[in-house]
Parts: sequence; C-alpha cells; structure tokens
Amino acid sequence: MLVTTCGRPNEKNIHHAKQTAEELGVQFVPRRKRSILRIQEQENSDCIVVGKERLELYRQADPEPFFFHPNSAMFRMKRILRDEHDPFLHACNLSEGNSFLDCTLGLAGDSIMASYAVGSSGEVMGIEGNPYLAYIVRNGLLTWRSGVAEMDDAMKRITVKQGYALHILRTLPDNRYDCVYFDPMFEESIDASEGIKTLKNFAVYEPFTEELINEALRVAKQRVVLKDHFRSEKFLKFDFEVIKRNSAKFHYGIKIKKGIYK
Repeated sequence: MLVTTCGRPNEKNIHHAKQTAEELGVQFVPRRKRSILRIQEQENSDCIVVGKERLELYRQADPEPFFFHPNSAMFRMKRILRDEHDPFLHACNLSEGNSFLDCTLGLAGDSIMASYAVGSSGEVMGIEGNPYLAYIVRNGLLTWRSGVAEMDDAMKRITVKQGYALHILRTLPDNRYDCVYFDPMFEESIDASEGIKTLKNFAVYEPFTEELINEALRVAKQRVVLKDHFRSEKFLKFDFEVIKRNSAKFHYGIKIKKGIYK
C-alpha cells in the first residue's frame, strides 16, 4: 500500500497525504502528474489517493476506487425521520441509551441508523478487518456532510475499531453491548451499489463459526442479530429465529440472550 495525492495538489493536500501515510505506516509517493495506474504499475501496489474532498482506495489495475459515502443510509434516515418503519432497527430492538456492536462495519450504513436510534446517550462501535477500509470509513464518518443534521451527528458518534471480530469479541466483558450485529458478505450475489461492489475488493472475509456466535452471545446483553441472504444456511445452522420478509432479498435472524424476553 502507498499514499499519493490528487492530480494537482496544493500544499495542504500534500501535507494531508504525508500525514495519512505516516498514520498508516506506509510510503508516501509524490504524484508528479502521473496517472494512478502508472504509479501502481511502477510501485506494484494498491494505493490511497488523498483528494481535496475525500480519500479514495484503489486496488491495483482497477479503475474504480472505494471511497466513503453513506450509501442507503441517506434515504433510510429520511424515512425514519418521517416515522416510517426500518426492519433493521426492529430486528435489533434499539432505543435511546442502548449500546450496539457492529461486527461487520463496511460502509457503516447500519451503524449510522443504530447511532441515530440510540442517541447521544447510547454507544455504537463498528469493527472493520481491513486497516485501510477502517481508516477511510473512520475519516468519512467524521467529515461527510449529508445535509441532514441528525445523520451527521449520528455518524460522528460511531467509534471504528480495526481488527477481526472474533479477536475483538474475546477481549470484551460479558454483557457489554445490548445488541451484537453481523452483516457478512452474501455468498449468493445480490445486485449491489457501486460502493458495495468496490467494498468487496478489499473486504476481510472472516469465517462465520460457532465460536464467533458464542462469543457474540457472551458479549451481548440482549440479542445477537444476523442479516443474510434469504437462502442463507447460516440461519438454520446457528439456530437463528428468522424474521421473514415477503419479496425481500435478505432476512434478519435473531438469537435472544437466555433470560431476556422479547
């Protein structure tokens, strides 16, 4: 991995790029009017481009970058502000003051909704395995301006933790979060936005195992929730109660913590 600038950088942009490279522990490479493809060929590396408005992550020889944007969270937030139903919030049973752990952060769309639901008195942490994705999403959550104050505030309240979900769960105490959530990459394809497609190029595919679920149940105070393709075998294999939704391409599965009532 390396860091470079946009095509015509100013001094502020160059300083930002050097700072990004230092924080990530990777090499800063001056742009020198070269194309991204040319730099990648010469350096034989993926790269992060520090632009004047955003950070972009390019896989080698791929012209389409990954960058942070709220994706579907924008229109979902507008629906919630109109007091409309959101299946994710229903499945996770989130309310003001709750705590939420997202073990598969990605573009943070679900975590943004969770952060709004739990409010300033609640807590949301998202785990991302790829350190470069984690860096870009963390930066985006702090700097993106959606034009919706409630959404901007919700994004800024999310804490991003880099690492494997299982490793991080092992370090957490019992009953730490009200809800622990998983949204793994679907094994069966569903038409996705360009943001999701580029995310898949860098996503860390962590095994979904009995140990992972057991750790999640230990850390959860109330429930563990799984979002997956409607044909997924994970629901049955790990004994999730499925909330089936007519015509939906994905379902939510719930495991209620023993001793907790719905």
